[in-house]
Amino acid sequence: MKKGLLISLFFPTLALAQQIIPNIDLKIGTGQLDTSIRLLILLTVLSLAPSILIMTTSFIRIVIVLSLIRQALGVPTVPPNQVIISLALFLTFFVMKPTFDRINEEALQPLLKGKINDSVFFEKTSSIMKEFMAKNTRKESLKVFLDMANLPKEEREKIKKPEDVPLSVLIPAFMVSEISTAFQIVFLLYLPFLIIDLVVASILISMGILMIPPQIISLPFKIMLFVLANGWELVVLSLVRSYQ
Repeated sequence: MKKGLLISLFFPTLALAQQIIPNIDLKIGTGQLDTSIRLLILLTVLSLAPSILIMTTSFIRIVIVLSLIRQALGVPTVPPNQVIISLALFLTFFVMKPTFDRINEEALQPLLKGKINDSVFFEKTSSIMKEFMAKNTRKESLKVFLDMANLPKEEREKIKKPEDVPLSVLIPAFMVSEISTAFQIVFLLYLPFLIIDLVVASILISMGILMIPPQIISLPFKIMLFVLANGWELVVLSLVRSYQ
């Protein structure tokens, strides 16, 4: 089950490749791929796995928020990057679990049992990933990329809902939308720490203490406030709920 979830993460790229390179027919009559083609695609997908994880999941929003929280606290290297990326990775799998479960049940398991062919598998996987990305993509970002794509009139008329948007348009729109949402969350998280910095700086100036940087004095207070408020739990809870 867990292996199926991990494997299913990599297949949106295959559907994207079919859209970007429509003139290359990889199918052999029955909709199944030749063994050598399967091996080539698998090696390509494994090499692109980090990019796929970043492009099509919640990783972007989570890692940006967790990284900038350190800047707000005034400790830009604590927790280390390895810890931040690991936490963001596990939170991404936590958020994406319902989507991966659907891919496993509706696409991967039927393919392994021989109930569907490769073509149907790619189509179902692409549809499920599109549903997740479209749900978390801002309409303004999607409209901008649709306008830039200059799709033929026939394709534009087929788009009745966000899930009908081609992956080559939906993925960049989703990524830009995730970045914008992450910065909005970070702005709200910055405010209490900014207030502490301003208060400490005002007190030091009023006391005539100008040689000590305000950040040195405010850092313990910001850490204490963050710990007493269960800051990490609240940030993680907010990130997970933003996708629900």
